[in-house]
Amino acid sequence: MAVKKLEHVGIMVRDIEASAAWYRDVIGMEIVGMLAHNNEVIKLAFLSFPGYPESQVELIEGYNADLPDEGKVHHIAFTVDDIDQEWNRLKDLEVKFIDSEITLLSNGARYFFFYGPDGERIEMFQPGSPA
Repeated sequence: MAVKKLEHVGIMVRDIEASAAWYRDVIGMEIVGMLAHNNEVIKLAFLSFPGYPESQVELIEGYNADLPDEGKVHHIAFTVDDIDQEWNRLKDLEVKFIDSEITLLSNGARYFFFYGPDGERIEMFQPGSPA
């Protein structure tokens, strides 16, 4: 198995700039990168702690405007060495996929989503070049 580490936790937000500033100013994280998703609706921001880039929070704007008061953790992601190998491995395990194919982002990152045993969203993520 080629899962290496916890990649990030994705949090849906209403205003990505305001949320990124809050995580920077209040929590002490730094913005590692921001990009528009291929669908041209969703905006993404990745943050980590200075000197600790291995743990990240992903902020997601545009996925759902109707957030509950307590906010919403959208998914948990794991870094993998070979996204194609993981796709095939999980297919053999007959997991329920959310995505019908692997998505390629503009920075070269590749990912897909599937459901955990209680319906939680899980992402397998192969990093691209730094944002």
